[in-house]
Amino acid sequence: MSPHSLYADSARVLTHWKAPHDAPGQEQLRLEYLGHLAAHPDGMWKSCRDGHITASALVVDADRGRVLLTLHRKLRKWLQMGGHCEPDDATLADAALREATEESGVPGLTLLDGGPVRLDRHRTPCAWHLDVQYAAIAPPGAVAAISDESLDLRWYAYAEVASVADESVVRLLDRTRALV
Repeated sequence: MSPHSLYADSARVLTHWKAPHDAPGQEQLRLEYLGHLAAHPDGMWKSCRDGHITASALVVDADRGRVLLTLHRKLRKWLQMGGHCEPDDATLADAALREATEESGVPGLTLLDGGPVRLDRHRTPCAWHLDVQYAAIAPPGAVAAISDESLDLRWYAYAEVASVADESVVRLLDRTRALV
């Protein structure tokens, strides 16, 4: 796949994505992401020091009312799976699913229909991450396997998430639950 097709897909996804009407700031972020891509032809890649589009997915086991979070090795926070896009990613959704599968060790994840769930812009040690957040549904009986990018990996009941994760993860969970 050409890196240009991922750029084009990202612009298409962000152009057509409908920000939730009950989520303040989401439409503004969508416009900022599109402006970033217009100003930075390299805006998909880690090498863009002004920030870059990233893709993540909250892994959900809806039948058991729980989510899988990773204790990120570098950030030392409980987060959803996700990270940098790679040249082999054909689409933004592919990047989110790849990241979720790699970091969770769970085969057979499927993204929730309808595209991204939310957007979240946050500072990391490398640059601003303009994160496009999806939700991934775990198959029945999913067993997680820790990756090199994690210090730990753990299933949390929906009600436990606010006690271990920051507000961005709680907002992502809330929006995901509204859609599942």
